[in-house]
Amino acid sequence: MATPPRQSKPLRLYQAWKGNNRFFCGGRFIFGPDVSSLFLSTFLIAGPSITFCYQIIIKILKYEKLDISEHVVHHPILGLPVLIVTLVITVSDLMFLFMTSSRDPGIVPRNTRPPEVDEGFSVTTPSVEWISGRTPHLRIPRTKDVIVNGFSVKVKYCDTCMLYRPPRASHCSVCNNCVQKFDHHCPWVGQCIGLRNYRFFCLFISTSTFLCIYVFIFSWLNIITERNHYHNSIWKSMKGEVLSLVLIVYTFIIVWFVGGLTVFHFYLMSTNQTTYENFRYRYDKKENPYNKGFWGNFKDVFFSKTPPSMHDFRSLVIEEIVEAGSGSYTPNIGMDVMRPKEKIDIELGSKLSMDGNLSIPSILQNLDYSSIEDSANVKGRREDDGLDPFAFPVAQKPASHAPKHSMQKSYDGEYGLSGDERASEGSDGSVKDDQVLQST
Repeated sequence: MATPPRQSKPLRLYQAWKGNNRFFCGGRFIFGPDVSSLFLSTFLIAGPSITFCYQIIIKILKYEKLDISEHVVHHPILGLPVLIVTLVITVSDLMFLFMTSSRDPGIVPRNTRPPEVDEGFSVTTPSVEWISGRTPHLRIPRTKDVIVNGFSVKVKYCDTCMLYRPPRASHCSVCNNCVQKFDHHCPWVGQCIGLRNYRFFCLFISTSTFLCIYVFIFSWLNIITERNHYHNSIWKSMKGEVLSLVLIVYTFIIVWFVGGLTVFHFYLMSTNQTTYENFRYRYDKKENPYNKGFWGNFKDVFFSKTPPSMHDFRSLVIEEIVEAGSGSYTPNIGMDVMRPKEKIDIELGSKLSMDGNLSIPSILQNLDYSSIEDSANVKGRREDDGLDPFAFPVAQKPASHAPKHSMQKSYDGEYGLSGDERASEGSDGSVKDDQVLQST
């Protein structure tokens, strides 16, 4: 079967990116597929802050007029210092939000082909599954052990990225990438939280919490100090200072969410855990190999050097595309392994071409010859066993018909993985495995 003609097209890496990310400014900024939620988060922060600043400016102008008319100097609680501090906190909060959302969280480069056969079978484990639907003849262990700080840690194989993930890495089903030190995918920032942006995420939520508390306190102080203009009545002062009352209610509601999230992540930082690990009780019954102590863990987050990105999204890559009219084809991933059906197709094609350059009928191309060869192999084995008086009667069963669910169940029982954890591995591998079993 002739290979369709191909042509090479130079592209930037971000233009040929296989994940679900969105790029801006020529690949200089990388966002998640739900980047639109970033506008909502910006509005929830900037809206109340602008309202509070507007109230401060109104108060400053009001008291300036009173000072001129009454020749008395008034010092309102909402003055110029409060305005400057509010602007600094708001700008810092929005800056941390953008730095969290627009940078590479620590994406692991995916492989273009699965591991070699020798590499896959060199790892000893009682549980093996199909590696991918594109290579059903190749099987490798789903997990393997690596040593981290003197502790044995299991790393899992990713069917989508075709690699063994680094320790603490996981595959994000939203962005479709494996991320180093994966914490979670945050819909409010529209990006995965991982090794390279966790520091800015913590600064973002802690600054948001401080901003809510700051506005809440000064709004109450404004109502209390302004009661002198409302016959010393708090209720009348609250009715007169409507903006302060609205900000008090808003910040009181928001601080429970963002403040609780801040406290939770400070706990995770103090114990050197990720949200992904904490939700799966990774270190409840065993020691955490990454724990460096309270101060060491905080130093690791805030005062360590951020590792460089493993990708240059503006670098040039070569993408092979099929010329128009040639139809679709499956790219060669570099595995020089042939299945029985492919062997028969090639043999029939060569014979027919020698007889008269006849093409193979479509009905013969679509036939599944694997069962014919499997039956012949079983028959041959039985004949050989009949000749050997010491042979034991063993029921032969093709390996390709082994029930996938039974193997997966034994693997899950051995390593204690839940259904949600298997779902987080990405859907590509499981779907392709089912298709392979159905086709055979």
